[in-house]
Amino acid sequence: MGRIIAVTNQKGGVGKTTTAVNLAACLGACDRRVLLIDLDPQGNATTGSGLDKSALENSTCEVLLGEARAMDTILPVENGGYSVMPSNPDLTVAEVRLMQEIGRELKLRQALEPVADMFDYILIDCPPSINMLTLNALTAAQGVLIPIQCEYYALEGLSSLLETVRQIRNSVNPKIEIEGLLRTMFDPRNRLANEVSAQLIKHFGDKVYRTIIPRNVRLAEAPSFGVSALVHDPRSSGSKAYMALAQEMLAKDAPAASADVA
Repeated sequence: MGRIIAVTNQKGGVGKTTTAVNLAACLGACDRRVLLIDLDPQGNATTGSGLDKSALENSTCEVLLGEARAMDTILPVENGGYSVMPSNPDLTVAEVRLMQEIGRELKLRQALEPVADMFDYILIDCPPSINMLTLNALTAAQGVLIPIQCEYYALEGLSSLLETVRQIRNSVNPKIEIEGLLRTMFDPRNRLANEVSAQLIKHFGDKVYRTIIPRNVRLAEAPSFGVSALVHDPRSSGSKAYMALAQEMLAKDAPAASADVA
């Protein structure tokens, strides 16, 4: 069964979608079968993967509402090395309608059960808030990857997210754990960035990825071309950083995989 990881942070502008798209591409380049689920009504992971969100026959909206199967909604990304379950603004409708349903936080988990074995990694790009869509992601996931920008307000919303994860673990998903904290848009010349980075390591230890994602123009440009940085400029520092992150994740998961085989 594929490892399901929710990429989330209730604070916007921290590189959440950039991380989801580029990590999917880099894991795919490492010969892993990867599904990227766009669970944000803005659909940025969809367009960032080169798909037209205005021309979708089915999307995560229909999947959550039980009007389409996950298998029939997943689309391959041309030259991307991964697949996408796309999104568009219709997803807002699903969020409203789910509020009236019993077991509403279980809809994504149930929808993914038939396709989970088709992939090694399933990454969920969450909206920048703790809402019903994010709760569905956390209920379905085994791990939570938190992109975090090393700035003054970085730690402010983190405690709220961690408390939400704890509540999810105690109620509907005992398997969920913090996959890791990823420092994004990092500028080593910034003293505050280095101070916040040190605080993260002090409080979270080895839950902080060794890999650091730098500020990088080529990384920022890639979505406008509908491709990952790996396709846009594989030699850029941003592309190399996300490949390093993918390899760090694979190395961390390797002992667990060996234990499962044993």
